[in-house]
Amino acid sequence: TRRIYFEITETAVVENLQRAQTFIHALRARGIEFALDDFGVGSSSYSYLRSLDVAYLKIDGAFVRDIIRHDADRAVVESMNQIGHSFGLRTVAEFVESPEQLDVLSDIGVDFAQGSLVGEPRLLT
Repeated sequence: TRRIYFEITETAVVENLQRAQTFIHALRARGIEFALDDFGVGSSSYSYLRSLDVAYLKIDGAFVRDIIRHDADRAVVESMNQIGHSFGLRTVAEFVESPEQLDVLSDIGVDFAQGSLVGEPRLLT
């Protein structure tokens, strides 16, 4: 079965949290799921994860892009993945462009990959 998913950027949420909550709640009641996009590049707050009824946390590609070369980027992705899972969210890594990145993300436990290597988001397991 096909489902409809919407992505809402962290920036849009920050601008009006109450309005975003109302919008998400109304559409979730109709079976539409949401992903919180670009997490980590705005004024990220884990409180958004608690207060928004989203199903997916999209880890911004700025951290994925250099995950092979920079230990700090890997640590950030691991942290976001772990926090997302602790909130019951599925995680999506953006801008996956190489098999090496995909291997690292799979080792970390990220649920989905999105980028030129894989096309549409897909399960890693």
